[in-house]
Amino acid sequence: MSSLKTKPFDPASYLDSPESIAAYMTDALETGDPSFVADALGVIARARGMSEIAREAGVSRESLYRALSAEGNPEFGTVMRVANALGLRFTATPVSDKAA
Repeated sequence: MSSLKTKPFDPASYLDSPESIAAYMTDALETGDPSFVADALGVIARARGMSEIAREAGVSRESLYRALSAEGNPEFGTVMRVANALGLRFTATPVSDKAA
């Protein structure tokens, strides 16, 4: 048998445009899973350069890695600063079965 060498899938390598980043973040938000949303922000920050995003968000790179991991629990203010540093804006739309 031949031995196949595989690498873990890294979605950051596919986030190479503002449109792909926005689509990835939208999908994460639609899950409603806070840990996945935090992890998705971390993936996007890695794709853009964690050090630069940390500097723009006003936090250390190490604490940003921790906060934006699947096990992290970032404060909402951190999430908003990171989103701003990434050039993302969160918007709200009504859920059809919950509106009115």
